[in-house]
Amino acid sequence: MTMTHRYDADIRDLAAADRAAALDALCEGLRSPDPAVRDDGAYHAAVRWTPALTPGERGRLGDRMALHLTDQAVQARSFAPLVLARLVESGEWRPGWWTAFARWYPAETDLRGHDPALGWLHAAAHGADLLAVLARHPGQPPLPLAELATARLLAPTGHLFDAQEDDRIAYALAQILGHPDLTEADSVGWLAPVAAAFRTGEPGPVPAWASNTMRTLRMLYVLADRGVSRRNTDEPPRPPTHRAAVLEELARTLAIVAPYTA
Repeated sequence: MTMTHRYDADIRDLAAADRAAALDALCEGLRSPDPAVRDDGAYHAAVRWTPALTPGERGRLGDRMALHLTDQAVQARSFAPLVLARLVESGEWRPGWWTAFARWYPAETDLRGHDPALGWLHAAAHGADLLAVLARHPGQPPLPLAELATARLLAPTGHLFDAQEDDRIAYALAQILGHPDLTEADSVGWLAPVAAAFRTGEPGPVPAWASNTMRTLRMLYVLADRGVSRRNTDEPPRPPTHRAAVLEELARTLAIVAPYTA
């Protein structure tokens, strides 16, 4: 069976052997340098197929995406979190996938949003999308999610976010901070490394990581104040579990780099 560059079949209509071959082709498509194959084809098929996969098939797909996080091709690495997010939404999440993701996300050095040849890469935003989904996954502790987002923001980089990656990371943090099991101390404690990093600032051009982090926290302040809505749902906006404490600590942290604020 050949599925190269075509993912318009319904996987539920395929026999077991053909399903395995189709999933193998899907995984190869997800690392294609051609955005029409990867984004418009393979990823959209992954969204359609994931709810119909068996637990074993979801496990194999997740294992392949965890391997993609170590791939030499940036497009393979950057699309893996999107597929893992779809697996989380289907109820599948494994410790090994978290280990692979947590190792990759703050270490990724290619943070381009869009490339003229490769299309959308968006590693920082796609990783944030997985964090946002994990914030709603039963049994997932919220604090490691916030700490991983912080590690991504503070990692050295020369790339200035230019495709609303800061908004996507802020959205993920807002989802995490709305977790009902988050204590007040943990709701603000993840900001301590940010404050410490801001205090190392010196006169001169603002480093890219610092600008990225400032803009992320400013959007997070808005979301914490107004509440965050889940995309594509009618749910009312949800504030952080400890809204007042979060707003106060965000303002205190941002004041380090904006001393003209109250």
